[in-house]
Amino acid sequence: MSEITSVFKPDHKALIAYVTAGYPDKTATVNIAAALAEGGCDIIELGIPFSDPLADGATIQHASYLALQQGITPQICLDIAAEIRQIITTPLVFMTYYNPILRYGLEAFCKECIKAGVSGLIVPDLPPEEGLELEKVTHKHNLDLIYLLAPTSTDQRIGTVAARSRGFIYLVSLTGVTGARSSLSPELKGFVKRVRAKSDLPLCVGFGISKVEHALEAAALADGVIIGSRLINLIEEDTSLAALKSFITSVRKALNEKKNTGEV
Repeated sequence: MSEITSVFKPDHKALIAYVTAGYPDKTATVNIAAALAEGGCDIIELGIPFSDPLADGATIQHASYLALQQGITPQICLDIAAEIRQIITTPLVFMTYYNPILRYGLEAFCKECIKAGVSGLIVPDLPPEEGLELEKVTHKHNLDLIYLLAPTSTDQRIGTVAARSRGFIYLVSLTGVTGARSSLSPELKGFVKRVRAKSDLPLCVGFGISKVEHALEAAALADGVIIGSRLINLIEEDTSLAALKSFITSVRKALNEKKNTGEV
């Protein structure tokens, strides 16, 4: 069982938080990760800034842009991850586009991920049809390569991802990019059901979860929830991280309370 898989337990809904590595700066990212772990996050997703983040909405794009302006590179992201793992035990996952990995070198990057304490990779622009080479290298180094599925995914694509994703499957709650939204898609329930019929892997829902109510709605259907843009907004609004801590603690508390009543 991988470090990521181990967080998915009966009667426990995983809370996964996304932050952009190097935003608002390197030291702040470490402090943010510590705050998220203290607030009850089960996995922390570190986004490697990239110049062409096609899957990200305006909030994360802006954070990535500012991080790049400060000179944040994949190597510095590895250094940040290593520093985070010195102070917390929460599993870390890199969310990155394929180009930075390819440029770094697949073998070298995966090897350095393990040294830094990173347990998995999410690569939104890498379809499974083109992921065999990276799969081989991640398997060799015991990294989980986590694939994404969208509501538009065909049954064939769902079957392929179910067979080849490791750790969990990332379910995109709607068609589009990341970003806080007022409500989740009414199609989410049917989408989760389709994937559940083809996979025993944990299913985690991301994109658009910005309220406690969203997290509860998604958790009622899946095994975990992923929150990103809302956290970036809270960091921008309150650099003391008090608002971030309050929000993530409230989500964890709500998930736990619903679990105890048998409603999630």
